[in-house]
Amino acid sequence: MFLQLLVTGLVVGSIYALVALGFVLIYKASDCINFAQGEFLLVGAYVALALVVTYQVPFLPAVALTLCFAALLGVLVERLVLRPFIGEPVIAVIMATIGLSSLMRGIIQFIWGTDTRVFSPVFPQTPVRIGEVVVSQVYLWSLGLALLLLIIFALFFKFTITGIVMRAVADDQQAALSMGISVKRVFAITWAIAAVVAAVGGILLGNINGVNSSLAHLGLKVLPVAILGGLDSIPGAVIGGLIIGVLENLAGGYLDPIFGGGVKEVAPFVILVLILLIRPYGLFGKEIIERV
Repeated sequence: MFLQLLVTGLVVGSIYALVALGFVLIYKASDCINFAQGEFLLVGAYVALALVVTYQVPFLPAVALTLCFAALLGVLVERLVLRPFIGEPVIAVIMATIGLSSLMRGIIQFIWGTDTRVFSPVFPQTPVRIGEVVVSQVYLWSLGLALLLLIIFALFFKFTITGIVMRAVADDQQAALSMGISVKRVFAITWAIAAVVAAVGGILLGNINGVNSSLAHLGLKVLPVAILGGLDSIPGAVIGGLIIGVLENLAGGYLDPIFGGGVKEVAPFVILVLILLIRPYGLFGKEIIERV
């Protein structure tokens, strides 16, 4: 049972890490927490579902089209909703993302309703036995794809010119501007990537559990992942996602039967509070010291 819960936790945790990457990127670039990240995830899941099920588009082309749509949506949100708030207090930007999340969720429910919908079988249905553990292939594929994307993004930020420019803007916007870097362009790229990683998370989770509007709540569940690892740390998002995923599943497997349920939902926030009592900036967050 422990190994089964551990494998499931790693799968879910890798998807959490992928979605948390969007929180971290936006926070590093603009010091803003995007409360609409869960809705980006929901949009990606429903668009892919509509392409695959309704329009009979093969899965891989449907995923490619969904990611293009998500990137475009991220850029439009940054241009039309967030850019007018440049120079405004951070709380104004945060409230704008909260309003955006409600608007996006309402539009999604108006178009697709609230019933749970499922993808046509994409991955092989025969389970894989690893020792005493039996794992569905959709879990293994989801784990592999999520880890692969996390590695690709890590290499992107470290070695590509665009990634280095994004790191420069995240570190010091004024210095980046003085070097001729377009901060507005970097903001647009950041929101596009955040929407793309959320869409990938939505597609993977949709293949595992089906798609309904409750997927948007994952945004709030992933927020503790980003805070736990450190809101300004990309490696922290990865490690925080794996930690929360594993501990959440262990709590659900061992404690839910004892307490009658609900522990699995509360566990991420309890873990977050305990960690922040020891490390207020998260496991890998940068401690900011101000002289007064």
